[in-house]
Amino acid sequence: MTNVTDKFYQKSLAAQNKICYTVIGKGGMSMKEFLKVQNLVKYYGDFCAVDNLSFSVSEREIFGLLGPNGAGKSTTMNIITSLCGFDKGGVEVDRMDIVKYKEKVRRIIGMVPQEIALYPFLSAEENVKFFASLYGLRGRELNSAAKEALEFVGLSDRAKMKPKKMSGGMKRRLNIACGIAHRPKLIIMDEPTVGVDAQSREHILASIKTLRERGATVIYTSHYMNEVEDICDRIAIIDHGKFVACGTEQELISSVSDSKALKISTEMSADFPANELIGELSSLPDVKKARIDEDRIILEVNAVCRDFSLCLEHIRKHGLPICGITSESMNLEDVFIALTGRELR
Repeated sequence: MTNVTDKFYQKSLAAQNKICYTVIGKGGMSMKEFLKVQNLVKYYGDFCAVDNLSFSVSEREIFGLLGPNGAGKSTTMNIITSLCGFDKGGVEVDRMDIVKYKEKVRRIIGMVPQEIALYPFLSAEENVKFFASLYGLRGRELNSAAKEALEFVGLSDRAKMKPKKMSGGMKRRLNIACGIAHRPKLIIMDEPTVGVDAQSREHILASIKTLRERGATVIYTSHYMNEVEDICDRIAIIDHGKFVACGTEQELISSVSDSKALKISTEMSADFPANELIGELSSLPDVKKARIDEDRIILEVNAVCRDFSLCLEHIRKHGLPICGITSESMNLEDVFIALTGRELR
């Protein structure tokens, strides 16, 4: 049986130039290519963190960048923002080479890091002004930018409050304000909703869409698949520093559309030999992947599964009851697991 990842990777290589460099916006309109990453290579000693990576992002696009831990996402973002160098290839932002025009490129990029990057004893307004001043804003322009950024993230009434007294969601929103106050054209957001409440998450996601409407290009990483599905125009998946897939959500799902997900509800004890059962199920002809999520056995099977009864026989053989069975079309998380073999954590 052909491995799903291998099959899709071969297809992706054949179409890589078309997928990466033909930039199509909403409604099928061609759009200006704003970020271009071409044949990028980065080593840390003998370890290749980024391996011949190529992709492009159009102007006013929200571009999702997904990958398991250690896939090369952070290194790629650090290279784009010129926080670290690279060994081969090239990166252009707004048609400017990031090495040749380093300072100009830095001024049009905003970075919202996963870690909260705030000074706890400065007020919200003072934090925003400090980070905006690093991009050359002064005087009235600086005051106006700080006011606008705080209003944008819904913290105008907390301008004098210090981060040490803020909730987690408020700190996240202030983190965003500090990254966008200088009105960057390219905004890189690394897990901006980690650990926030549902209300703050909705506010942040709505804010990202508004940034796009105002003309910004956004690169977005998250471990929450529903966020990526909600806001991203296109999604790239990288693994082991290599290009795996790139396209809209539907294009990625269609790439593995010969599969469907079967979710079998059961009840199992804490000491149940799950690996043994997973091994048995994975060896069946129609099963491509098998995993256990709490009390659910999740199988990725061929669209036409002729031997599903064999799956049930193996489950019952281990003394597990069949409490329910659902069949679902693949979603983005299923595609991610199919292409990388790992869950996004």
